[in-house]
Amino acid sequence: MLFDWDEANRQHISEHSVSPQEVEYVVANNPWDVEVQVAESEERFVQIGATSRGRVLAVVSTVRGPLVRVITAYDAPRRQRIAYERWRQESYGTKTAGS
Repeated sequence: MLFDWDEANRQHISEHSVSPQEVEYVVANNPWDVEVQVAESEERFVQIGATSRGRVLAVVSTVRGPLVRVITAYDAPRRQRIAYERWRQESYGTKTAGS
């Protein structure tokens, strides 16, 4: 999986104290696909997943050709973290590293 990073999206996620490495880890490691939104005439995918250190992030991205373009990423709100933990437990019988 290849990602489309530039100064704009790196800066945007850094405002949420999220690194590109954290986002790539979440997207590559079986995140929970929460919903598909349509914005600016493109599909945007909302996913919730845990980083290698157990930080639970919400990631919004789109696919542009062969690349995944990250729109934003931030710490998942409490309700989403709880729902993610429930989904992960039901799907895999496991909890995240930070749980």
